[in-house]
Amino acid sequence: MLPLVALVGRPNVGKSTLFNALTRSRDALVHDQPGVTRDRHYGVCRPEGQRAFAVVDTGGIAGESEHLVEGLLGATARQARAAAAEADLVLFIVDGREGASALDDEILAWLRKTARPTLLVINKTDGIDTQAALNDFARYGFSEAVAVSSAHRQGIDELIDEVIGRLPDEGASTELDDDPTRIRIAFIGRPNVGKSTLVNRLLGEERMIASDVPGTTRDSVAIDMERDGRLYRLIDTAGLRRKSRVDEAVEKFSIIKTLHAIEQCQVAVIMLDAGEGVTDQDASVLGYALDAGRALVVAVNKWDGQSDYQRQQAEALLSRKLAFVNWAEAIRISAKHGSGLGELFKAIHRAHASATHEFSTSEVTKAMEIAYETNPPPVVRGHVAKLRYAHPAASNPPTFVVHGNRLRTLSDTYKRYLENFFRKRFKLVGTPIRFVFKEGANPYEGKKNVLSEKQIAKKRRLIRHVKRGK
Repeated sequence: MLPLVALVGRPNVGKSTLFNALTRSRDALVHDQPGVTRDRHYGVCRPEGQRAFAVVDTGGIAGESEHLVEGLLGATARQARAAAAEADLVLFIVDGREGASALDDEILAWLRKTARPTLLVINKTDGIDTQAALNDFARYGFSEAVAVSSAHRQGIDELIDEVIGRLPDEGASTELDDDPTRIRIAFIGRPNVGKSTLVNRLLGEERMIASDVPGTTRDSVAIDMERDGRLYRLIDTAGLRRKSRVDEAVEKFSIIKTLHAIEQCQVAVIMLDAGEGVTDQDASVLGYALDAGRALVVAVNKWDGQSDYQRQQAEALLSRKLAFVNWAEAIRISAKHGSGLGELFKAIHRAHASATHEFSTSEVTKAMEIAYETNPPPVVRGHVAKLRYAHPAASNPPTFVVHGNRLRTLSDTYKRYLENFFRKRFKLVGTPIRFVFKEGANPYEGKKNVLSEKQIAKKRRLIRHVKRGK
């Protein structure tokens, strides 16, 4: 396992920017507004020619005051402390422009109690006297400190060298891997429907901050997990609201990260609130997953808190408003108490298997021939479309290319018939199906048949003969 390095400090000192600089990515959401990062975010630093190590970005610790123990600030601080407790090395990030503060003093006192190896990193030193910044923090008693500017990548190489020199040979990190057998699952939905609570229940720990406050999760966070011998990557995403209600720049970036997570996953689990039913915003979130062509499972959360009458009303609403995705399985769960999770994973497996199934050209063409013979296309302006053969083009979602003539005359109704026929024949559940129709080129298109003089004379004789016969 790779050694783990935790980035710890007060809000808005540049921890997420440093995380992106170390991992050479844009995985962490960065903004000038304090408190953007809340959950732990893991990545890997792979310097060229040197050993790699894992990095965990944390939210800013806003102090030890009693009024901060509860709520989002307290939960964020607990996440940062958990990251520091499991790390092999802690990077204590401070702001070189603002200098030492009372909050930095409190965080340092707590770090000393943890007895974890700690390195002082003075960030935002571009354009200022670096030595003066080092002198300002000399009272903290660190034998060595590293001055960097993570936004401009100044001093990053020196920091990496210093970190590698302090790390043990083996660590206890659980960095993300690129194992293709992992099922990538993104949990999507409106704010406050229980996405983070479900992820925590699956992991068996408070890995994500779960709160009644809508919009608690701001960044998309990926966590690897093993369950019953199978490997998964769980992606907790920020809640998606209507565009008219999105004002903050941070929330706009959160939406971008969520849409990116939908594109990267294999199965999207959209979570609904059983007490609120299916809203127009839920349908919009479903639209994002359908546009990306992801396999889909509907998880109706908070089912245990509903009465029999409320459940009947919810069932009727689900069947009516989710009719356009009736191929997606709807599972009733309780993220808080863990009920229905077994059925949820079975549905995820079925959706993943359908979305990634590999088809042969022969079986696809055979299915198309049977569908065509069972229900031929209707006559359009005296012509009937001819479906000749088909072949698979891609997976996730399954895509089929159909070749033939006059395919532009096929109606949407007939295309839906083909989709339903293929879905039933191949037992595809939980995944959209796409068809690409390609017409064969007419070899005589654009060519004019020019008659010879002999043919013209013959044509005239035939015309005269016909006229005499009349």
